[in-house]
Amino acid sequence: MRQIILDTETTGLEPADGHRVIEIGCYELEQRRPTGRTFHEYLNPGRPVDPEAAAVHGISDAFLSDKPRFADVAQDFIAFVGGAEVVIHNAPFDVGFLDHELARLGEAWGCLTDHCQILDSLELARRRHPGQRNSLDALCRRYSVDNSSRALHGALLDAEILADVYLAMTGGQVGLGLGAEETTGAALTAEAIRPVTTQRPALPVIEPNEAEREAHEAWLERLDQTAGGACVWRTLPAEERA
Repeated sequence: MRQIILDTETTGLEPADGHRVIEIGCYELEQRRPTGRTFHEYLNPGRPVDPEAAAVHGISDAFLSDKPRFADVAQDFIAFVGGAEVVIHNAPFDVGFLDHELARLGEAWGCLTDHCQILDSLELARRRHPGQRNSLDALCRRYSVDNSSRALHGALLDAEILADVYLAMTGGQVGLGLGAEETTGAALTAEAIRPVTTQRPALPVIEPNEAEREAHEAWLERLDQTAGGACVWRTLPAEERA
């Protein structure tokens, strides 16, 4: 499953008031593992940044003056998120701004959901932690995610932090190691491998009965609801789940 963790910074709070996107940051996961691929652009909005917004993200009009317009990067952006599940914290805000930017380019561009699926991690956090604070900073504290480098908001940095929070919130461990250290492929030498004798009896295969299958499906349903439809097991082909 390919997922994109996305964040934006803007000139203000309302696209209806003429505010624009000034930064897009995207961080890619494949099967819940970072791929190292990112999409990151600062954008010239063609209008001033509100002082209140600049106080949050620290991006100035002078800094943006020589940056590309959204129209210049739109094709690359859509190509990066296309076909993925895009995870956004407080998705209506970012999607509203991005839809506004796409609308300025013409009807042929459609809206963001024409190109990808959206998962709102804020709604997911609210279901898991009702009545609690679920800002990104609050979730970092709850899940022990280091956000010490976040003096100011930044789209790519926030996307990377949200990726760590999302993985912790929807499954915890993402590696296969059982100890404090994991053995890398380079460390798997012949001396480190203990061959299994061919004389041992065949391992028994115990098939689940109907009650056990029903209990398994009920558990997957609860997991799917808790994770906001992000249960990876249910996305696998049937032959891989057998």
